[in-house]
Amino acid sequence: MLEIEKVENVLEALLFVSGDGLKVSDICEQLELQKSEVTAAVKKLQKKYGENSGIHIISYNGKLQLASNPAYSDVLSVVLNPIKEKALSNPAMETLSIIAYRQPVTRLEIENIRGVNCDYAIQALLKNNLIEIVGRKDTIGKPLLFGTTETFLRKFGIENIEDLPNRDALLEKIKEIEESTPELTEEGLYRFDEKTDEETPEFLQGEDVVKIEVDDGGN
Repeated sequence: MLEIEKVENVLEALLFVSGDGLKVSDICEQLELQKSEVTAAVKKLQKKYGENSGIHIISYNGKLQLASNPAYSDVLSVVLNPIKEKALSNPAMETLSIIAYRQPVTRLEIENIRGVNCDYAIQALLKNNLIEIVGRKDTIGKPLLFGTTETFLRKFGIENIEDLPNRDALLEKIKEIEESTPELTEEGLYRFDEKTDEETPEFLQGEDVVKIEVDDGGN
């Protein structure tokens, strides 16, 4: 069993080496620790990596992860992303909001709410790992069902889907993140190259898809 005074250092090393989020339950099981012991170590590390530190410890969906301090995103973008890319479009943000609150939801259900074709908004969100296919609806045609990912939770500082703010607050949060990281493309998030005049996206092939012509700013 790990000595209690070493828990903080071992946890710090685990999060650094992993890169991705680690489940608290897995940490407890593998290190034979109580959840309270891990929680105490996390609090010490959060104090160590304080508000002005370049690194923060974040928690989401029962996981822990090291992440960069968003306060330094502008500086990071200068080094990590010298090539400018288009920001995630307003239609994609609206689509993300609908999926977050209505999940699991089909493409047609999203389009019924927005009133326009959402093929490429969904494609962009899938590409950026903000949403994922979670199954098929038990109805005619078995349409795909979409839901948000752990990346969505982590990027918007949400522990669980139940912690979602109201819709307007979520859209405002998305806008704030986008404006605070105009060039940053960590993991490709919030950036994508818009595509036009393409064939049906691969993830929609096999379904009945009705293509709707829309203006450039309408989708």
